[in-house]
Amino acid sequence: MTETIDLPVETAAEPQNAAPRRKLFIKSYGCQMNAYDAQKMTDLLAPAGFDETQTLDDADLVILNTCHIRERAAEKIFSELGKVREVKDARRAGGLATQVVVAGCVAQAGGGEIVRRQKAVDLVVGPQNYHRLPELLRRAEAMPVIDTEFPVEDKFDFLVTPPRRVTQARGVAAFVTVQEGCDKFCTFCVVPYTRGAEVSRPVEKIVAEVADLAAAGVREITLLGQNVNAYHGEGPDGRVWSLAKLCARLAEVPGIARLRYTTSHPNDMDGDLIAAHRDLPALMPYLHLPVQSGADAILSRMNRKHDRAAYRDIVRRLRDACPDIALSSDFIVGFPGESDADFAATLDLVQEVTFASAFSFKYSPRPGTPGAEMDEQVPEAVKVARLAALQELLDAQRLAFNRSLVGRTLAVLFEKKGRHVGQIAGRSPYLQPVQVEAPEALIGRILPVEITGLASNSLFGRLMPEETQRL
Repeated sequence: MTETIDLPVETAAEPQNAAPRRKLFIKSYGCQMNAYDAQKMTDLLAPAGFDETQTLDDADLVILNTCHIRERAAEKIFSELGKVREVKDARRAGGLATQVVVAGCVAQAGGGEIVRRQKAVDLVVGPQNYHRLPELLRRAEAMPVIDTEFPVEDKFDFLVTPPRRVTQARGVAAFVTVQEGCDKFCTFCVVPYTRGAEVSRPVEKIVAEVADLAAAGVREITLLGQNVNAYHGEGPDGRVWSLAKLCARLAEVPGIARLRYTTSHPNDMDGDLIAAHRDLPALMPYLHLPVQSGADAILSRMNRKHDRAAYRDIVRRLRDACPDIALSSDFIVGFPGESDADFAATLDLVQEVTFASAFSFKYSPRPGTPGAEMDEQVPEAVKVARLAALQELLDAQRLAFNRSLVGRTLAVLFEKKGRHVGQIAGRSPYLQPVQVEAPEALIGRILPVEITGLASNSLFGRLMPEETQRL
């Protein structure tokens, strides 16, 4: 599945303090793990002389950090690369050099085909190899380089801790990857092929990263993994720790007030983790737990290794442990073989469980996955109609959940300036944006807010009177 095309040319580097700073433009697609990876690439390249820019035309280095989950992901990247090539050509005409990198899961899946189709690309690097970027960029000055082999070394051992001022500029909430890869092999998914087998970072390294973030003012951490609740990292006692035990340890880090984790698999939702939602105040009462379908026949064809009853039982146990918990999920409609009755079963499950939020998609075949080769592919028109019906139901549930919060008092972590002068914006325990009229000095604090209204995608509130009196 992988190939390596490179020319190991060593170039003499000038002393770092003598070299002019260069500009890096990085665009990340898809999941939160890609957003985390993009930050780590930025941090890694800073000592090599790169400062981030938001303007493509100014960039000496362009990185597209890609995602393979969405439909026609590769074609969308090639469309973007066409625009990047035009910028590279224009800069070359002005005597300026530009290196172009395709990173992430499309890079892992596409390999040499990316370079063959788009000659502007200098480097293709998979998601497990970006810690090699400085070296790979030097080699790519001679000819295109492709590095998509799964490395022996752990990339996290080579990543750079950014200066405190950089972390502070990123805000009071942060992502931390604790687990990567997937052993589940759902028949619709490319992740096991692009991210590799499930691996977990050691507890002490995660704690150290979180402590650095907390020291810079971060209050909320979201733990990331392709199957984050499959976490099984080595603890300081030499034993394997679960995600529940990791969360308990991270809640002890001074300054960390909130913990979240995503994305979960139902099969890894064990009793200890469910109990953590009851016992650990820092663990937010909001859980993304993808089910994909409500029909047992389709779940079997998807190789999900759980059925409808098992999912319902997990939901029941979670709500028994934490009555205030709200759920989010993923759904795929039109998977091969999905009948009208199967789709009706999905609607029925949604109506029974009720979700505060959800992501829903039409099935689209991914090359190399078993689903792409299955018989009984569902016609596009049927998929479109089913998706519209499902999204109508999910949107109604989301709106109903948001309305149920009006009049309640929620703890809000204020993160940034609001949309209008005099406003600040934060996040509720359920991840909704909350707009409040209050001074910017409160950014970084968690305060009680009475929810007074809502818009399509956010809530409005006011600080409780006792909090207002303290300002």
